[in-house]
Amino acid sequence: MAYSEHQADRIRQRLKKANLTDEKKMMGGLIFMVNHKMCVGLDIDKKTNLDRLMVRVGKTAHDKLIFKNGSKAMDFTGKVMRGFLFIAPEGFDSESDLDFWIDKALEFNSLENS
Repeated sequence: MAYSEHQADRIRQRLKKANLTDEKKMMGGLIFMVNHKMCVGLDIDKKTNLDRLMVRVGKTAHDKLIFKNGSKAMDFTGKVMRGFLFIAPEGFDSESDLDFWIDKALEFNSLENS
């Protein structure tokens, strides 16, 4: 398994109230779809062998959130994908930190549906 089932359950619990429409295994991990759009992902960082959260926050929020603890630009393909962030475990291990990132991803997701 290329992601932690424990971390996946933590994310599922938070997305229960959102319109979680699907979970897809892709990009070596698990992607959570809200309103049929990629919202949050989870995988194992091959360099550190640690859990890694992927959040879709949009280009506007990206520049503000890149400086948060554990956050870094998503460069999955070798090129930075603005609007997406990788979050290392120290940025989402606590319940309040995971809540923060899920909220940011859901905020962007709701903007896309307006």
